[in-house]
Amino acid sequence: MLLLALSLTYSAYTLLCLSMPKHYRHVTGAAADHRRSRRLFRVGGWLLIALSFASCVQAAGWQFGPVQWVGLLAAAGVLLVFLLPYKPKTAAGLAVVAPLGALLVYWI
Repeated sequence: MLLLALSLTYSAYTLLCLSMPKHYRHVTGAAADHRRSRRLFRVGGWLLIALSFASCVQAAGWQFGPVQWVGLLAAAGVLLVFLLPYKPKTAAGLAVVAPLGALLVYWI
């Protein structure tokens, strides 16, 4: 369950990052002109952060879940900060593949 929460947090940070025109241009090579798409990235990012919090609380309860969640926030942030400048397309692809892989591992 923690792998799922980590991947959701990483995907959330990636969506929040892509909601900024500078980072969107860096990853895709195209300008983000539409406010609507930026808003969708932002809302999606915050929803994924809420899901990662719920995943941590479900896995560890209210006593340790929020503490684990804060640690996962830091770990996902460090991963994105180190990956985005050097491999931006890989960072965006990982945001899509990681939650799917975590769900697959969780269900198997």
